[in-house]
Formats: sequence, C-alpha cells, structure tokens
Amino acid sequence: MNNKSEFLGTESINKLIWKLSTPAIIGLLVHAFYNLVDTFFVGRALGEQSVLGIAGVAVAFPLQMLMMAISIGIGVGGSSVISRMLGTGDVDKAERTLGNVFTYTLILSVIFQILFFFNMDTVLNLFGATVDNLVYAKEYAVVILQGTLAFTFGFVLNNLVRAEGNSRVAMNNMVFSGILNIFLDAILMFGFGMGVKGAALATVLAQLAGTIYLLYYYLKGKSPLRLELANLTPKFALIKEITVIGFGSFVMGASNSFMMLVLNNVLNIYGGDLSIAVFGVAIKLIMLILMPIIGISHGLQPIVGYNYGAQKYARVNESVRTSLIITTIFGLTGLILLSLFPGTFFSMFSTDADLISSGASALRIMVLASPLIGLNVIGTTLFQSVGKARPSFFLSMCRQIFFLIPLVILLPHYFDLTGVWMAFPISDMLAALLSLFLVWREYQYFQHRSSNE
Repeated sequence: MNNKSEFLGTESINKLIWKLSTPAIIGLLVHAFYNLVDTFFVGRALGEQSVLGIAGVAVAFPLQMLMMAISIGIGVGGSSVISRMLGTGDVDKAERTLGNVFTYTLILSVIFQILFFFNMDTVLNLFGATVDNLVYAKEYAVVILQGTLAFTFGFVLNNLVRAEGNSRVAMNNMVFSGILNIFLDAILMFGFGMGVKGAALATVLAQLAGTIYLLYYYLKGKSPLRLELANLTPKFALIKEITVIGFGSFVMGASNSFMMLVLNNVLNIYGGDLSIAVFGVAIKLIMLILMPIIGISHGLQPIVGYNYGAQKYARVNESVRTSLIITTIFGLTGLILLSLFPGTFFSMFSTDADLISSGASALRIMVLASPLIGLNVIGTTLFQSVGKARPSFFLSMCRQIFFLIPLVILLPHYFDLTGVWMAFPISDMLAALLSLFLVWREYQYFQHRSSNE
C-alpha cells in the first residue's frame, strides 16, 4: 500500500512539483474563475443595480471564506499527518487520521451552521453591510450557509487526496465542479431569473456534486487508504495533532475573512458601496495570481512531508528552492497582466464608468508586490509539512493580522481611500521579508543535516 507513495522520495524534484502542482493549479484556477463568474453574472444580471449586487456578494464573501478556512485547516492538518505517516510506513495511523478527519469535519460543520444561521443579520452588519446592499448580501449568504457540509467536505477531501500524491483526482473534482458552477449560474440567474440567490445556489450545488465525487473515490477503495467505520471514532490525541498542525492554515483563511470584514467596514466609511464593489471584484482578480502560487504549495506539501519523514533532507531543500522560483515567476506574471489591463478586467463585470475607473486605479496599487507573495505561502507550507506548528502559525498570521489589517486602518487617515489599496503591497513586502528570514534558517538547518547523511 505504501508503494503508491514511494515516488515522492525518488522522482526528480522539478518533475514532482509540476506533476503534483499542475492539477492543483488547474483546479484552483477553475475555482477562482467560477468565483469571478459568480460576480460577472451578478453584475450583468442586475444591470443598473450591479454595484449594489456586487457589493452585497462582497459583504457575504467573508462568511464563505471562514467556512473554507475551517475545512482547509482540517484538510492541511490531516494531510500533513497522512504524508508523514506514509513516508515512515505507518499506514495504520494514516488510516486512523483519515477516519478522524471525516468525523471532525462533520462536527465542526454542524456547529458552524448553527452559530451563524440564527444570527445572519448581525453577522452581515458586522461584515460591513449597508442599508442598500444588505438585501443582496442576505440572499447570497443564507443559501451559502445551507450548503456548509458540501463546502467543508469538498475542501477537506481535496487536501487529503493530494496528500496521497493523487492530485489528478483533486484536479478533476475542482474542474468538474467549477464548470458545473458556471453552467448552473447561467441557468439559475438568467433562465430562472433568481438573481443573487441563483449565484449562491449554483455554487452550493456544484460543491455538492464535487463532494459526492470524492466520497465515491474513498468509499469505492480507489484511495491507497481504507476508510473504515472503526476509524471514525474520535481519538483526542489525533484530533489535537490535526488541529495544531492545521491551525496555521485555518488562521490564514480566517484572517482573510477578518481582513474582508475590516476592509468592508473601512471602505464603507471612505467610499461606500462603490468602493466595496471595487474591492469585491479586485480581490477575486488577485485570486488569479494567488491560486497558482497556492497550487505550487499544494504540490510541495506531500513532497516535503514524505521526504522529511524519510529523512531525505537534501530533497526537502531542493523542493523548497524550486517552489520559490516558480511562485516568484507566477507573481511577476500576475503583476504585469493586472497592471497593464486593469480597466479591461473591470469592464467585464459592469458597464458602470465609476466602478471601472476606480477599480483600475485600485488594482494597479494592490498588485505591486505580487512577486513576493510566494515567500509567505511556501514558508507556511514548509513548516506545516514538517509538523512545526508554531512558525507555520506565525507566518500564516503575519501578512493579514500583523501587517495588512493595521495598515488598512492606519493609512486611510493619511492617504484617504488610496491608503486602503496601499496597505496590500506594503503588507506583502513585510510578510515576505519575515518569511525569508525563517525559511533561510530552516534551509540552512536541512543543508547541515543532509551533509551529515
């Protein structure tokens, strides 16, 4: 059974990274694209109300991000344990981890749904809803919340499949659900005239279809790990290990949600619905840069986890070095494209001249430090993969919590609305410098260990 993952310790690093990352990149780009399509259809379907509709979806998006943060935290924690156990040959613990991840996901999903469903108006007001966009935000959020289980299990299982080195299955799932989402968007929003609610329902149904596909993968024994009933019984020590390792990823996702909450409220003060709509489109365009970088980190995770478990430290270093080069190139490419044609991108979502003009100015500033994003993402993944929760947690927090949010609050006092957009490249630069320091120290340590092998 372990032979299925042995290639992680033998194949060339460059080939492995592309082999494992390419499906993840394709899947994540499809995911980012259908988030964009949701916004595109909302903007086009609502016509003169497009700014309010886009702003409403932007206000509701932090709820979706928080849901994703929980599932990614569980998925990354479980993936790290599974990768290392496959590297050391402990298949029994890997299978116990798989079962506990299922149970843990179910429990947290139900708690999340109950907490938010009965406090919807309060939550959306906290997320920065205005009197004008609240009706659209609520339409979107209620449907998304009803699909919590589909979202959480889909994201968790995608991470677990990648941990086994079977990233093609994860890619197929994300591409399938992404294309289905786009197809359902068109039918529900234009065919049935469901507006914002149709966009949310399309997303939930597409995620549900993807989750069913991955459940079939496990239940039919296509995975190298068996999903057995006995392993569903919660083991406190195992759930603690999953939580501690995945906590950094959860915080990164949750800080994204909190960042959007703060931004929506600050933008409401300095620019109102128009600025919230600008941010709603801009953040999804920036995802087109971020997703390939995250895809590389997904491919890196099982390589580092397996080779660290097998004590092949030179391969760990080579994989980190190669990943940093690739992610820097992705960031640079994104910077060039979004800086050259920002107005063209915004005009796809709305014919509103103010939205297009304001959006182009904001986007050019926000992407200035894009080539540096990879340092923070790869650094976080490195420490997750070797089971070092503290530095992973610290790096996952630094960009959003330590730098971006304080800057978003501080800079507008001096630069008005432009200060909000300036906070993004400055926080990217600071997080990159901090990540570089910690990654270099770890790199030197592994280099020393590999020379003594």
